[in-house]
Amino acid sequence: MARRLQLVVNPAAGGGRASKLLPAVEAALRSAGHDLVVSATRSLDHADELVAAAIADDRVVVAMGGDGLVGRVAGAVSSGGGLMGVLPGGRGNDFCRAVGIPRQAVAACDVLLTGEERRVDLGYAADVAFVGVASIGFDSDVQERVLNSRLPLGQLVYLYGSLATVARWKPATFTCHVDGEPLVVTGWSVAVANSGMYGGGMKLAPDASVEDGLLDVVTTSTTTRRTFLRALPKVFKGTHVEEPSVSVRTARSVELRADRPFRVFADGDPVASLPCTVTVRPGALRVLLPVRPR
Repeated sequence: MARRLQLVVNPAAGGGRASKLLPAVEAALRSAGHDLVVSATRSLDHADELVAAAIADDRVVVAMGGDGLVGRVAGAVSSGGGLMGVLPGGRGNDFCRAVGIPRQAVAACDVLLTGEERRVDLGYAADVAFVGVASIGFDSDVQERVLNSRLPLGQLVYLYGSLATVARWKPATFTCHVDGEPLVVTGWSVAVANSGMYGGGMKLAPDASVEDGLLDVVTTSTTTRRTFLRALPKVFKGTHVEEPSVSVRTARSVELRADRPFRVFADGDPVASLPCTVTVRPGALRVLLPVRPR
């Protein structure tokens, strides 16, 4: 059905990809009969303002950008009691991958016309909502490099970041509490997953679901650099969890600490510093998703 939509787009997402896709997306949405307002974000705070205005105007808020924008809009939509849609416009588009939204922006427009409303979980790192993965350690160091990279590598920027970080990595000790139980890991990383995907298609937590009310906690303990590099490609299939160094458990609350400073990254953006508690809010977000097979 045609809807009243507010398209909240980050024109700079994906190195300008969202801006290039916007004319075709706008044409597809208007031709489908939607009542459309298009707004470009100037910042994440500005995105919050656009979401509030859209909800007040009884519009479905459609985020088009990277996963960072999706997570920010999701938190604002959830707080405002609105309904959300998602169109891929960034480099990774991992939320779209996880929930079955087409990764071609024009094709994904069909979900806004024919999709069904479902409730999905939101993760929170401190008070910041995220849809994908919150992590510290190796993962967050990779994200620091990706964030600061000016190389025109597209999705390969995550591979570049991983390889550069491996070469300089020193094991960290993570002292965490998982649903109140102590967990100490020395090694590479601790990640807390909602959708389970990050980094442009990496299936960090292959069994994670945004509809189970749980977070998947993935820890990677100390290995040699060679062993870690051999296992790294397996994350794209999710088979890395078979490695002896990798452990996965589920939880509703995870307190993250480490023996050296790390920023907590979620959906590709820095969202908190340590110590940080990550929680899940089951069914907190109403979102339009592809209709499930009956």
